[in-house]
Amino acid sequence: MSDEIAENGTANGDVPEIELIIKASTIDGRRKGACLFCQEYFMDLYLLAELKTISLKVTTVDMQKPPPDFRTNFEATHPPILIDNGLAILENEKIERHIMKSVPGGHNLFVQDKEVASLIENLYSKLKLVLVRKDEQKSAALRAHLARIDGLLERRGTRFLTGDTMCCFDCELMPRLQHIRVAGKYFVDFEIPTSFRALWRYMYHMYQLDAFTQSCPADQDIINHYKLQQLSAKGLVLTPTPTLQRKEIPTQTALKMKKHEELETPTFTTSIPIDVSELSNAE
Repeated sequence: MSDEIAENGTANGDVPEIELIIKASTIDGRRKGACLFCQEYFMDLYLLAELKTISLKVTTVDMQKPPPDFRTNFEATHPPILIDNGLAILENEKIERHIMKSVPGGHNLFVQDKEVASLIENLYSKLKLVLVRKDEQKSAALRAHLARIDGLLERRGTRFLTGDTMCCFDCELMPRLQHIRVAGKYFVDFEIPTSFRALWRYMYHMYQLDAFTQSCPADQDIINHYKLQQLSAKGLVLTPTPTLQRKEIPTQTALKMKKHEELETPTFTTSIPIDVSELSNAE
């Protein structure tokens, strides 16, 4: 269908193969795109593949130029799409429920923790407000939200949100933190304060995990994701359009990436701005 970017787990028939179709980069149309839900489910399934309860196949689809077989099978549906034994699950809530109830080992990822769930719930909306409004009040609200997460991690003293093993909440939170780091810095010079030591310790541990690094989009793709959203907010057409409609779009707003963006080596922000040895000794 499109570029296959990762496989994990065995392929000997002893475990079921799960395919996850994710959005491709809006820059080169091949590597991983910056869809938060795609990365979240990629991480969930990667953890299960590491435990060898499933074999995982991840496929990227360029939604600016979807291949004919994708349009035939899924029409206008956007990834993520999960395929399990020929059954395609198309909606985010249904994908999550399927991983929890039907994918071997999936139920172990989904723990109940109302405090963590409420902390994660509105984090991303605060980032979106920061990027749209670009004022200090919205940035302060985002910092305050991150401070609450830092406080929870400090109080619990665990490696991850609910304990010393990862769960669904970590797969939801960390991609959002990465978007905050990369897009926040690029668009409004927002940075996660170094005083949030428990939060940085958490991110340090997440950066060591294949489940995160294998699923993480490049910085350039995260930035371009929000550039396209800003163009969309201005009423510009962002998806493939008929020829007559496309003619009306000014040349300077065309979505075709400049050559230097296409050829630029992808970068991945994984640095930690505080002393890592101190983080290790604090555990």
